[in-house]
Amino acid sequence: MRAPDFWDDQAGASRISARYSTIKRRLDDFATIEARFADLETTEELIREELGGDAVDEELLAELVGGVAQLEDDLQRGEELRFFSGKYDEGGAILTIHPGAGGTESQDWAEMLLRMYLRWFEQRGFKVEINDSQEGDEAGLKSATLTVEGENVYGLIQAERGVHRLVRMSPFDSANRRHTSFVSVDASPLVSDDVEVEINDDDLRIDTYRSSGAGGQHVNKTSSAIRITHLPTNIVVQCQNERSQLQNKTVAMHMLKSKLVELEERKRMEELARERGEVVNVDFGSQIRSYVLQPYQMVKDMRTGYEVGNAQSVLDGDLDGFVHAYLVWRAGGSEKRK
Repeated sequence: MRAPDFWDDQAGASRISARYSTIKRRLDDFATIEARFADLETTEELIREELGGDAVDEELLAELVGGVAQLEDDLQRGEELRFFSGKYDEGGAILTIHPGAGGTESQDWAEMLLRMYLRWFEQRGFKVEINDSQEGDEAGLKSATLTVEGENVYGLIQAERGVHRLVRMSPFDSANRRHTSFVSVDASPLVSDDVEVEINDDDLRIDTYRSSGAGGQHVNKTSSAIRITHLPTNIVVQCQNERSQLQNKTVAMHMLKSKLVELEERKRMEELARERGEVVNVDFGSQIRSYVLQPYQMVKDMRTGYEVGNAQSVLDGDLDGFVHAYLVWRAGGSEKRK
């Protein structure tokens, strides 16, 4: 970076600068953890000295307990870095949410999941943009597509790919019966502009329609929203968030590019598994997690066995435990905690 001609190649220099910032931030985080660990050791020594006296400083003890818990969370996040070996794991992602059969019930569940993810992204400090959101007939969402940017987003968000099952007493059922709803969540890597993906214009069907929901008079009264269907793969992407049809088309094409890259990565995983003689579950449409709200509360991941009794905290965005357990499980380990 100190070379005189470093900025002659703008694109290359930007990539190196971004990589430098990432590594520097990781080193700074590690230094901070080391310093906090040393402080906690000092606090522990003070408490041990007090044990020889009449009483222990409760405030000091609470500080130690809280500090250890926070340090454990930070160490867990640091441990995640060793699991991100995929080509696109360190970059952003495109997240899509689709309700299953069940009408209003599933559409409401889709909106609940969107809220859960938005809160989790906020806690993680990720940048989020909702590219497309289709409101349900009575409540909830028919679909939602988000672009999420930040460090290791795609590596983390793969833990959420699959079918999410909700069991609850329906607020839409006058008889207050228990209902089961399903929502499918998918994720694709957010690829940069320099990644080449061959897309033939003849393979595309492009439809325009009027945007729905908030967005201003111009957005809602013109056919600025774009839906693109890639005919060979039947992949459909759509965007209505931008103010012009051209902007929506640009974003939609980027989303299509990302989904095609993800499809190729999936095929590559299957081929590698066949060469090694392994049987690997690459079906991302299978049920991965159950959220039970009645008659008891529990959220359980069907792959790892990780479960939490406080379902509301999970719906409020507390997903780190599930994601970490998935990363350990995917790497061949085992982490089944309650």
